[in-house]
Amino acid sequence: MLQVVTDSSCDLPEELIKKHHIRVVPLTVNIDDNNYLEGVDITPEEFYKKMAQSVKLPKTSQPPPAVFAQTFRELSRWGQVLCLTISSKLSGTYQSACLGRELSGVDVTVFDTLAGSLGHGLQVLKACNLAKAGCLIDEIMTELDRYRKEMKILILLNTLENIVKGGRLSKFQGNLAKILNIKLLLHNVDGEVVLLEKVRGQKKFLNRVIETIQGFCPDLTGRDIGITHFKNPEDVEIIRQILKEKCNPRDFLINSMGPTMATYAGEGGIIISF
Repeated sequence: MLQVVTDSSCDLPEELIKKHHIRVVPLTVNIDDNNYLEGVDITPEEFYKKMAQSVKLPKTSQPPPAVFAQTFRELSRWGQVLCLTISSKLSGTYQSACLGRELSGVDVTVFDTLAGSLGHGLQVLKACNLAKAGCLIDEIMTELDRYRKEMKILILLNTLENIVKGGRLSKFQGNLAKILNIKLLLHNVDGEVVLLEKVRGQKKFLNRVIETIQGFCPDLTGRDIGITHFKNPEDVEIIRQILKEKCNPRDFLINSMGPTMATYAGEGGIIISF
């Protein structure tokens, strides 16, 4: 039986992780010089509270190769191992998993999802479902490659506070954006986050998000939509209702962002993967 491994940035709900027997290797988040293992030592809600109280932006770091190696050796006793990681353009986790494979001395396939949050998580679920359907590893990799190429990911930034804290924007520019109620719409391009549009005003912003999704994929019949958010269930529900009515997706998977993705998205941020 194929053993599926991933990292904690996938933002999958705990019930799905347990249902599919997915092994999750945690990333580390540092807040005010204190280290926490994502999903082990700190919940999303605890992280949100600590981040709001900190003047510095939290830092995240990939799991050590030795942790991946130990995980791979342990799981290899039960079958072939497939590890899917957050985009190599966003984190060193993919490289760490590759080093872990070499250290482990066992047969492991490492796959770069070129995504984060549920864009990553949906690919993990795809691998699990293909394995349960009896697909061989080569067939699974071919299907994952196709799915990865088709996937679209939008990142909605409700505040620029974390970008300012991270030094990517000056405090003056951040305050100006706040005064003008400017929101940023970004998207995933080959595993990197790229600015798509600046929109002024919340209502206009959400309308533009829907238009962009329809432009990318007018008919979502038979496709799943993954949505994660940082304390913004209200906007998520608005988006879900509109997409359900206009685009006819198969299903929605909705969850809170874990610390890794929330560090970059900021409060109110939403990530939509489809």
